[in-house]
Amino acid sequence: MTKNHQRILALAAILGPIQSVAGWVIAGSLWSGYDPIKKTISDLAADDSPVQLIQSGFFLVGATLTLVVAIFAKWLALPGRLIIFAAGIATYGLTFFTTPSQDGHSDLHRLFAIISFVLYSAWPLFSTRMSPSAPWVLRPAATIGVTVLLTVVSVWFLLTWTDPNSSTVGLAERVIVVLQSWYMAFVIWVCLHHERKRTKS
Repeated sequence: MTKNHQRILALAAILGPIQSVAGWVIAGSLWSGYDPIKKTISDLAADDSPVQLIQSGFFLVGATLTLVVAIFAKWLALPGRLIIFAAGIATYGLTFFTTPSQDGHSDLHRLFAIISFVLYSAWPLFSTRMSPSAPWVLRPAATIGVTVLLTVVSVWFLLTWTDPNSSTVGLAERVIVVLQSWYMAFVIWVCLHHERKRTKS
C-alpha cells in the first residue's frame, strides 16, 4: 500500500466517525424542539425538516468516506470491501429517497436504511483474514465477535424503529450508528499501525 493510500485512509478514519456524530448534533441543535431520544436521524433529513440540507449533506459525506474505505483498505478481504462499498451506496439511497414528513415514512427510504444497517454490521465477518500475519482485528475471533455484537444492536434498533409505541428510537439509532462508524475507524487505525510496523521490520 502506498503512502498516499495510507494518508487517504487515515483521513477517512478521522473524518468518518466525527462527521457521523457531528451531523446529527449540529442539525439537531439548529432545530428547536427536536428530540434526539424520540426522533430518528432520518427525521432531520425529512422533506419537512428545517435542517434537511444540513443532515443530507452529512449523509452524503459519510457515504463517500465509506466508498473510500472500500476502495483503499486492501487489508480487508475482498468480500468485506464489496459489502462496505454496497453500504455506502445504500447510504446514498436513503439520502435521496427521503422520509416525506415527521409523521410519515418512505418504503424506499426504509429499504435502503435497513440494507445499510445490515451491511455496516456484516462487513467485519466478510473481511476476515486467516493468515497469522494479518492484523488481529481481521482474525476470526475478532471479526466474528464484533459482527455478532453489531448485528444484535442493529436488530434491537430495527425492532425499536418499527414499533409505533417506542419513545427511544432516536437513542437506539444513535447507539448503533456510533458503534458502526467508530469501529470501522478503529479497524483502519489498527491496520495502518500494523502496516507501518511491517514495513519498518
